Amino acid sequence: MVERNDAPRGLLMHGFGVGAENVAGVFRSALNAAAGLPGADIEIVIQGPAVAALVSGGALAGPVAEALQRGIAVRACENSMRSAAVDAAGLAPGILPVPSAVVHLAQRQWEGWAYIRL
Repeated sequence: MVERNDAPRGLLMHGFGVGAENVAGVFRSALNAAAGLPGADIEIVIQGPAVAALVSGGALAGPVAEALQRGIAVRACENSMRSAAVDAAGLAPGILPVPSAVVHLAQRQWEGWAYIRL
């Protein structure tokens, strides 16, 4: 059994894909994790062309809203946003950009977060 002070600091879920259908499962898995790990910090980072689905009214608007309502942080890779011509002002409310998904993922892991790529 893992002692609480040895437990990961949070759960980092990484979604990479060309469209909403490629990363929709990340949101379902994050909701399942939130139910099974009450009180845990959970963060989703979306990378690749799928960031275009994170805009207000985009294909992931429902899953994003549900995740945010459950306290799950949602992040978008700014490098991917530039490639997909997505402006930070166009992201759905509550989504925060990170300069680089790769750097953010590395930093979180160095901070002791558990990492899952879906």
